[in-house]
Amino acid sequence: MQAARILPDLQSSLLCEDVRQETSGNFIVVGVINYIRVPQVPVTAFKLCVFNRWTAGVGQFTESIRLIAPDQTTVLRKGEVKFALPEANLHATNVTVLAQVEFKTAGTYFIEVLVDDVMKLRYPVPIIVVPPQHQPGAQPMPPQPPA
Repeated sequence: MQAARILPDLQSSLLCEDVRQETSGNFIVVGVINYIRVPQVPVTAFKLCVFNRWTAGVGQFTESIRLIAPDQTTVLRKGEVKFALPEANLHATNVTVLAQVEFKTAGTYFIEVLVDDVMKLRYPVPIIVVPPQHQPGAQPMPPQPPA
């Protein structure tokens, strides 16, 4: 007896700057993101990619990606893609592009990965404000007199 439908396992999920595909079909993941360091907020990310690879499932599925704000309620971006795994020994690779994402505040944002409304993974994406450092060779600003 053959299984009609088996929910797949999420083999990997990476937030990155870009994903490219070679002519061989292999993927190149560019700039894996652990956290986003910025000089100030608000800031807009031109493009973020979520690279997901599914395996060990059988059937047709809907992958959902959500970018959640630090309040853990607000959904900043979401994306859905349908995919199929005809056999359990096959893989499916999905890339979701999140364009023009505005981060209004510093804090911990979250990526949520679901398949058919079942949460498979939730991971943090800290936005850290780091003021620009003094550049070597640059002239320091003279102290301002008190007002």
